[in-house]
Amino acid sequence: MATFTQIYYHIVFSTKNRERVLVAGQRDRLFRYIWGILKNKDCHLYRINGVEDHVHLLTSVHPIIALADLVKDVKVASSAWIKDEGVFPEFTHWQDGYSAFTVSHSDRDPVIEYIKTQEAHHKTVAFKDELREFLVRHGVEFDEKYMV
Repeated sequence: MATFTQIYYHIVFSTKNRERVLVAGQRDRLFRYIWGILKNKDCHLYRINGVEDHVHLLTSVHPIIALADLVKDVKVASSAWIKDEGVFPEFTHWQDGYSAFTVSHSDRDPVIEYIKTQEAHHKTVAFKDELREFLVRHGVEFDEKYMV
């Protein structure tokens, strides 16, 4: 029997200490690089975007790949690429950890639209508030002390 899956993940990760170092003029290069990592792992990227201190992506994950391994690979490879290319001179590394939420097929397009509008969204909503809202909406228990 073949393996059939359709699992969408909305993944969010931030720069170390949420430093605002991902300057707008270079973000597209970073997003293309991350897309290449995902493509090489047989994942399908539906949308990627972000602002100065964090990145959102919506992707499906190949069934033989563990989510934690995928996020680790994306963060390690993109961190090395950022430093090698010098695209964000103030970047040191990504914050430890990440957030990931499953998305139903019927919610895929609204999440894509949400990710597209990150710059406008974060003119009025702080990342910490956005993340807290995601955690509450998805029923994820968390401790405020880790909302650094």
